[in-house]
Amino acid sequence: MASTVGTAAVMGAGAWGTALAKVLAEAGSDVRLWARRPEVAKEINTDATNREYLADVVLPAGVRATTDAREALDGVTTVLLAVPSQKLRANLEQWTPLIDPGATLVSLAKGIELGTLMRMSQVIAQVSGVDPAQIAVLSGPNLASEIAQGQPAATVIACTDSGRAVALQRALSTGYFRPYTNSDVIGTEIGGACKNVIALACGMASGVGLGENTAAAIITRGLAEIMRLGIALGAKGATLAGLAGVGDLVATCSSEQSRNRAFGRRLGQGASLQAAQEATSGHVAEGVTSCESVLALASSYDVEMPLTDAVHRVCHRGLSVDEAVALLLGRSTKPE
Repeated sequence: MASTVGTAAVMGAGAWGTALAKVLAEAGSDVRLWARRPEVAKEINTDATNREYLADVVLPAGVRATTDAREALDGVTTVLLAVPSQKLRANLEQWTPLIDPGATLVSLAKGIELGTLMRMSQVIAQVSGVDPAQIAVLSGPNLASEIAQGQPAATVIACTDSGRAVALQRALSTGYFRPYTNSDVIGTEIGGACKNVIALACGMASGVGLGENTAAAIITRGLAEIMRLGIALGAKGATLAGLAGVGDLVATCSSEQSRNRAFGRRLGQGASLQAAQEATSGHVAEGVTSCESVLALASSYDVEMPLTDAVHRVCHRGLSVDEAVALLLGRSTKPE
């Protein structure tokens, strides 16, 4: 089956970028996968594997890697941006002159930029200068390793241009990966940005020995504060009650594969931020940064986010996890 987008560029060869490159290729696209490190590109091209990020996954022939951004982007009209949220601006500043002016730009990053408090689609619009209708966001309950293994999953493609959303939907549809379209870019991004913070809270609770009742309470109250922020920003409640909101939240808070949950669990067991980072292959969980920018964004809209505030205090203000739990449980009672 021929893809509706022809050749696509995926800029970033981490777990998520590589998994989406595999989906695109299996749906019929030729894929140019940009990797920052030459050894990663070489392994993908020589062995059809990216063992550091997706062990035991064989990539289809349609995926070719390069470290040359010009080569990756030349003549391509669909560009998936798969670098971390806090690195997106710097990378996109270098790539913008190489991108077709009419291209569809797809954000795969989940976060709020520190300092500017911009969502990723806003960063893309500001740096690239393209019409916001050219920018799409892909988000949902999408653990990269499971998708790369071909396990059934669904996602949301949000774009204000329905034609672009449908083209992306077709380009990413396989027997195991089902994209749904949505016009609510704000809600889709807020769900993705906030869920990592709540997953840290779930991990912390698990780390101190608390069980499923506590986890369910954290997820439910976490969703409530995500919805408060989203709606204040103009999101639709239905979006946050769907795959990009509650779906992504449940997957990230519940999975043993979730880096944020694992990171929080280590903090709950008494590890320092540095020790937790070393135990997660040297990677800082996204929620550690996101809790700072999400909390600042919420404050600017006068939205109360007590769970996010507690995670921020643990990660950046020296509060112990036990103190954070006591703080949350000791809040004044009120109607739900």
